[in-house]
Amino acid sequence: MKSLNVPCIPDLAQRSDAALIEALETRGAAFDIGQVCWPDQFPYRPFCGGKLAHDGRSLAMIFHVWGLDLRARNLTDNGRQWEDSTCEFFVADPVDGTYYNFELNCVGRLLGGKGVCRQNRLVRPLTDLAQIRRWSSLPLQEVEENGSLQGWAVAMVIPFTLMGFAPGETPKHLKVNFYKCADMTDHVHYLSWSRVGCPSPDFHRPEYFGELALD
Repeated sequence: MKSLNVPCIPDLAQRSDAALIEALETRGAAFDIGQVCWPDQFPYRPFCGGKLAHDGRSLAMIFHVWGLDLRARNLTDNGRQWEDSTCEFFVADPVDGTYYNFELNCVGRLLGGKGVCRQNRLVRPLTDLAQIRRWSSLPLQEVEENGSLQGWAVAMVIPFTLMGFAPGETPKHLKVNFYKCADMTDHVHYLSWSRVGCPSPDFHRPEYFGELALD
């Protein structure tokens, strides 16, 4: 099982955007979203990786992407973010057998859900998503560029309370996966951090989640 130790950096959520990014880049744990799980169907592999840290109350992450195509057509939360150039974080609830999906497109708009599988997922209220701090290197506007090299970055800070933990509770371990996709671009791809072993593309497979150990 894929695993990663996540350092604690105090007061991450209270820092300015610049200070948050600097802390993640200089002190965060590096991860690579590089598993091409369905190479026969979708062989393209853009670069995608990032840095990860926590502050005892929330988990902060930044994703860096470099590759062909750039798409953002969903400019509001809880849209069809997976069709855009998007980075995703899935995490298991500690108690009830569900898992949460947080899907962040390249301009910082977010889809959130909760459930036990791909079907019948409960969309997270916008009031929940408003608690998640986002940052993007791109302006909030529609874009569609196919066939040219593009580089961009996004970050988010997710309170542990939105992952099923009690206020003030800091988890010791999290079952998670990170993904990169872009369903409606010319070079469709499906990349993961912890390898997904099913025969066709499906990120909603918690049995393949890896583990984060929080320092």
